[in-house]
Amino acid sequence: MSDKVDLKKIFFNPFSKDNPVIVQVLGICSCLAVTAKLEPAIVMGISVIAVLAFSNVIISLIRNTIPTNIRIIVQLVVVAGLVVIVDQLLKAYAYDVSKQLSVFIGLIITNCILMGRLEAFAMSNKPWPSFLDGVGNGIGYTIILVIVAFFRELLGSGTLLGIQIIPQAFYDAGYVNNGLMILPPMALIVVACIIWIHRIYNKDLQED
Repeated sequence: MSDKVDLKKIFFNPFSKDNPVIVQVLGICSCLAVTAKLEPAIVMGISVIAVLAFSNVIISLIRNTIPTNIRIIVQLVVVAGLVVIVDQLLKAYAYDVSKQLSVFIGLIITNCILMGRLEAFAMSNKPWPSFLDGVGNGIGYTIILVIVAFFRELLGSGTLLGIQIIPQAFYDAGYVNNGLMILPPMALIVVACIIWIHRIYNKDLQED
């Protein structure tokens, strides 16, 4: 029973209690870069989930054979290989989104969440828990990305996934999209608001 509870915590804690973005404050850079629109944010999130989950599994499988002094290099090579695969798949099947994400898919390799989970978890745990840890942290990251992109696109462009949401009648009555929302600094402000709300409902995370 304890193993099941531990696996549940490994998978579900990153959604909120131990979220990599709003609790550990990792992966913030991509929040600035890819959240002006909802579609690239979703694709970026799915890409990070895939890379994080499979890199965790691979490193977990070979962890006992990796010399300590080159473990970071091995981790980078594994992540880089998976990122190349994801990048090529996007170019083949979602070219328009791939163009929107530009170099940011390639920069997944520099995402602090990946190296943090490989070093802190995959290097000392078996493949299945490592897989759950990777998926859980990837989903936790994606949740924040999607929330930020939702508000930035809705308030900044009046659309969601490119579909007009705010009625034309609002614009005819004088409503104007908030141009500030599509600027990178607003991503940090939205993330800060999420952190503030999260801290209100999680008293144990508040600093004395």
